[in-house]
Amino acid sequence: MPKLLIAASGTGGHIYPALAVAKALPATWQCRWIGVPDRLEAKIIPTEYHLTTVSAGGLQNSFFHKLLRLLQALAVSLKIRRLIKKEKIQVVFTTGGYIAAPAILAARLCQIPVLLHESNVIPGKVTRFMGRFCKVVAIGLPDTARQIPRIKTILTGTPVRAEFYQIQPVPTWVPIGSGPLLIVIGGSQGAIGLNRMVRPLLPSLLEAGCRVVHITGNNDKEINHINHPNLIEKKFTEEVAGLLQNADLAISRAGAGSISELAICGTPSILVPFPNASDRHQDANASCVASFGGAVIVHQHKANEYSLRNNITYLLNPRLSTKGSKEDLLLTMSKQIRKLAVKDAEKRIVKLLEGLI
Repeated sequence: MPKLLIAASGTGGHIYPALAVAKALPATWQCRWIGVPDRLEAKIIPTEYHLTTVSAGGLQNSFFHKLLRLLQALAVSLKIRRLIKKEKIQVVFTTGGYIAAPAILAARLCQIPVLLHESNVIPGKVTRFMGRFCKVVAIGLPDTARQIPRIKTILTGTPVRAEFYQIQPVPTWVPIGSGPLLIVIGGSQGAIGLNRMVRPLLPSLLEAGCRVVHITGNNDKEINHINHPNLIEKKFTEEVAGLLQNADLAISRAGAGSISELAICGTPSILVPFPNASDRHQDANASCVASFGGAVIVHQHKANEYSLRNNITYLLNPRLSTKGSKEDLLLTMSKQIRKLAVKDAEKRIVKLLEGLI
């Protein structure tokens, strides 16, 4: 009975792809999960898999803080090593994040193989510095291989949750009408900067006939004072697949997980990369999608600037106009973004894991 340790922690971009892989494993596999306390995995994983938590963090800030974190990572590696020995783990799968480096080091000490998945175009620090210690690095986007030429990579795509592969109805709470449906979503954590760009545009969009669903995230404390039957504002929803499959246009951050979901659903999008993302990796992700013609990039700006407003108007105008005189670019964008979709990503990764066993 093969035994797998998954090291995935922090945001949905790390956890949901790993969870999709875990669910795609054959029934004969045993799966353990290693994460960090008080992060998203603590809410999701214990209901389905046995979760062990250890303290781990990044190497940002001062030299002394980095040194402390490095010593902590070494101590965590020894804890994971003991877990691997105790549970007779045969292979480790990680999607990056704080827990990845200690897990890779522990696997190296135990001389068992590691499969690392890198979803972004610009690889994270763990991939750049520790990818050489893994048997192979699975990549989510084709442009990633050029960034790490000396590390063995295989394009698998980034796994998404099962519901994205199935036809989903429009959620019952979405405004009903004939106007185009615009979805605003900032990823699993939400996006306050993106929300502030969008809110001033809502009155004119609603007046033009748009239906708008705005997923704000739990961190946004600002209150929307607009009361309109065609506007729904939610902090969180589990029905993202139904929203994206039925949307005319999405406004989204450019995290790798979000891009994979947009590609599977064929949702044309305006991507607003998070400007403070490490190595500006969201800019690179967005550029990859735009190079296929599946998205337009708008950089984060002040609420009173016009870039986002102009792009929304230009793209949605054919579906708002009764004359229908302009080319509907959204149809072309939908076709092009689907070229990035890998609809069996989790199965490809499971096949790689089976090969490592």
